[in-house]
Amino acid sequence: MQDFYSLCYRYGVIFGREPHVENGVCTVEWDRDLSVMIQGRPSHGELHAEVMFESLDEVGFALNLGESVMLEEEVPLFTNMLARNGVQISAIHNHWMYTEPTILYVHFQSVEPPLAFARKVADAFAVLR
Repeated sequence: MQDFYSLCYRYGVIFGREPHVENGVCTVEWDRDLSVMIQGRPSHGELHAEVMFESLDEVGFALNLGESVMLEEEVPLFTNMLARNGVQISAIHNHWMYTEPTILYVHFQSVEPPLAFARKVADAFAVLR
C-alpha cells in the first residue's frame, strides 16, 4: 500500500496541494477564490474543486474523477482543454439558483494512470483566472 501513498503524494504535488487518503481514495481539494452571492448573500462554503483517484489496478490505471465550480465564462475554455486532453466531461450543471455571477459545476472523469489525469486536469485549470 506504500506505493499508493507515494503515488497520492505525487498526485497532490501536481496540484500544489496536500492530498488525503480515505477508504482507498486519494483526494485533493481546494477552494476556488470566487466572489459569489447566492440569493443576495455572500457564499464561500461550496466554491471548491476536487480531484481524486481510486480502484488502482496492477498496471497502474485508476478511476479518476473530478468536480469544480466555475464561473459561466470559464466553462468553455476549461471543458475544451479537458476534451482536447481526452478527459470525459460527465456533467455541467448548477447546484444553486439565483447566483451572481452565474456559477456552474463541471464533473469529469477518466480511466488512466492517475498522474497523467492530474497533469491533464492541471493544464485545464491553468486556463482559468
